[in-house]
Amino acid sequence: MTASAPSTQPGTTIGPADARTPSRNRLVIGLLLVSAFVVILNETIMSVAQPRLMSDLGISYSTVQWLTTGFMLTMAIVIPITGFLLERLSTRTVFLTAMTLFSIGTLVCAIAPDFSLLLAGRIVQACGTAIMMPLLMTTVMTLVAPEARGRTMGNISIVISVAPALGPTISGIILNALDWRWMFWLVLPIAIGSLILGAARIENVTEPRKVPVDTLSVILSAFGFGGLIYGLSSLGAAASGSVAVPVWVPLAVGVAALVLFVLRQLMLQRGDRALLDLRVFRSAQFSIATVMMMISMVALFGTIIMLPIFMQDVLGFEPVMAGLMLLPGGLLSGILAPFVGRLFDRVGPTPLVVPGAIIVSLAFWWLSSLGEGSSSAGVLVGHIGLSTGLALLFTPLFTSALGSLTPSLYSHGSAIIGTVQQVAGAAGTALFITLLTVRSVALESDGASAVAATAGGIQTAFMWGAIVSIFAIVAAFFVRRPRDVPSELPIGH
Repeated sequence: MTASAPSTQPGTTIGPADARTPSRNRLVIGLLLVSAFVVILNETIMSVAQPRLMSDLGISYSTVQWLTTGFMLTMAIVIPITGFLLERLSTRTVFLTAMTLFSIGTLVCAIAPDFSLLLAGRIVQACGTAIMMPLLMTTVMTLVAPEARGRTMGNISIVISVAPALGPTISGIILNALDWRWMFWLVLPIAIGSLILGAARIENVTEPRKVPVDTLSVILSAFGFGGLIYGLSSLGAAASGSVAVPVWVPLAVGVAALVLFVLRQLMLQRGDRALLDLRVFRSAQFSIATVMMMISMVALFGTIIMLPIFMQDVLGFEPVMAGLMLLPGGLLSGILAPFVGRLFDRVGPTPLVVPGAIIVSLAFWWLSSLGEGSSSAGVLVGHIGLSTGLALLFTPLFTSALGSLTPSLYSHGSAIIGTVQQVAGAAGTALFITLLTVRSVALESDGASAVAATAGGIQTAFMWGAIVSIFAIVAAFFVRRPRDVPSELPIGH
């Protein structure tokens, strides 16, 4: 198709002339944003619901954890493949595949009579979710001019930070009045609506090209990232002595497979056949921003798992109240994100990420001081502070990372960022839960009450989070605005 006559029919490709037709670009990006928000929301919606599910389905804590672990495990396996999918298939096809999978998975969860079918539905949901975020980021980088990307990435930051934060809140509100299945029944019509609207209106923004898939890379990726996520997710249970397989086994398998996966990609990328093109790391800005995003996701997911436990098991809050306490911070992130995006377009990343990293660190030190006698106001201050800091970080980091790549590497960069998010999220959850478990067990053996032991364990978890956050402050000073990148030359040339 020529640039002078871009078609407006579904299934066609938006050409370069679309700089004169921004309304179509806004429609495509808007559909992807709404759809991504819905699918990402489900990653954390189960956290507050676990006690209810254990009671209704007659399952243990270690079993119910698989509803979250299985979701993250599937995401980690599927996301690395999305770089290949985004090159091989059209935007429209990838979108319809993602939303169809998510809608089917949501329906299965809503009608699930037992744990096995519920877990199966979550896995199908995760397959759709894994595809959506790389698709959204690649599309934005393709359609939006460099000088306006900060504003659009600000909207993506709403999805990245607000959706996971709102999951426990929405779950608590639903569980206060309805059966747990309504967590899925209420989402299903939104997912189906996005699917129908996308089928009618979404257009292609890239030209698919025939890229061979390397089966060995797919297998190594599954064992590598899957092993890491499974091993990290088992750390908490291992600390309490309740795992069937020693945690070092999946971690060792994951690390070994990941080393082989990297070596395989380095060999394949010489002929542009890599499943994940690792040339993205030749960009120093991509590498630095990715490390900071990893630390930020550890902070986000660790806090999301810790604060509901603290509010319910230490302060005695009901699930709905624990969920509502996380709402102000989540809403603040959403309010700040567009403004942060506009500021990025004007001043670049450094004036945003440096104070953002400092605020995140201060919030962690504050949260590490909370205990049995703390008030709800103390929790609110800590979570709002953390949400503010993360809002200042996400948009500049995403934009700086992807903006430093050539267009041919956008899909691979998006897939790598998505994979890093999942591994970091699992690491954050595992790190905080393990620290909580080890410290609380030690305190109980010394005669502390269950409540005091839990409070002490959570303090320890947040203190280590505060220590890790210091590294993000140092890295923040090295984040720079991406320079103009040649459209054809590979990075590093």
